[in-house]
Amino acid sequence: MDKEFYNEASAHRLGWEASWFIPGHAEYDVKLTKAIRVFQRAHGLSADGMCGPSTYRRLIADRDQHKEYVCFENKEYSEFIYYAGQPIPIEWDKVITHLDDNCLKMTGKKKTVSGKKRKVKYFVTHWDVCLNSESCVRVLNRRNLSVQFCIDNDGTIYQLCDMNDIAYHAGGSHNPNCVGVEISNAYYPKYQNWYKRNGFGERPLITDGTVHGSSMEPFMDFYPVQKEALKALYKACHIGLGIPLEAPKTKWGVDSEVRKKTFRGFCSHFHLTRGKIDCAGLDIDEILEQIRND
Repeated sequence: MDKEFYNEASAHRLGWEASWFIPGHAEYDVKLTKAIRVFQRAHGLSADGMCGPSTYRRLIADRDQHKEYVCFENKEYSEFIYYAGQPIPIEWDKVITHLDDNCLKMTGKKKTVSGKKRKVKYFVTHWDVCLNSESCVRVLNRRNLSVQFCIDNDGTIYQLCDMNDIAYHAGGSHNPNCVGVEISNAYYPKYQNWYKRNGFGERPLITDGTVHGSSMEPFMDFYPVQKEALKALYKACHIGLGIPLEAPKTKWGVDSEVRKKTFRGFCSHFHLTRGKIDCAGLDIDEILEQIRND
C-alpha cells in the first residue's frame, strides 16, 4: 500500500496521471504499480513500481515524442551571460538569458545571493534526458529544481538565472559551490526518429561507453553544435568566474576531490556520485584542451 500512496503523492506533486501509464485508468492501485514496473524495465530503470524523479523524466520524454514540436525562431540573441548582475562576454551566436523577452521561464527553487559574489569552484555538466530544453525546464519546475544553463538541440544556450544564484541541480552541499548546465539529450536511441522528424538530424551513438567501471548499452551522444556551445560556455565561465581549465583526475567515475568539494574546474555529474551516469562519453579533457589551444 505504501507504493500506492507514494504514487498518488508523486502524481499530485509532479502533475502526471495514472492514465499516462494505463489509458483510461484513474486509480493509484496495484495495477498501476505493475504498469510502472513494466515502463521502468523498458527504460533500464530499477523496477520498484514508484514514479520517482528518474521515472518521471523518462515518462515526460516518452509522452513528448508524440506531440507536435513547434520551433520558434529567435531573432534576437545576447552577447553576454550574467554573474552577479554583471555581463560576461561569450563567443557564441545563440544565447538567450533570463533577462531577455524570449527566455525560458524557470520557477524552480533557487537561492538568491545578494550583496556579494559567491565563490564558484566548479562547473557541473548534465544531460537532461528530455527531448528539448523547453521540456527540461518544465520538468525542473515541476520538481522544484533549477539550473543556471540549458543547451538546446540546435546549440542555443539558455541562461535561466544569474550565476550568483544558487541553483538546485547537483545535490546536497555541492550546489553552493558550483554552476551547472543541462544539455538536451533524450539518451535512448529509440528517440532518434523524433530528432530526425523535427529537423535536427540523427544523433551520434556511443557504443563503448563506460562509467563507474561498468559498460553501458549504446546511447545517444550530443550533437557537435552542442559540444561547440558547451566549449563556448566553459570558456566564458573560465574567464568571467575564474574557474580553472581543469578536469577531474578520475576520468569516468566518482572523483574524490569533486566529492569532497576541494576540486576547482569542469566536471560531469557522475564525478560527484555513483548514483549518476551523466555525462558518460563526454571527454571534458579534450574540450578544455581545445580552449587552451584557442
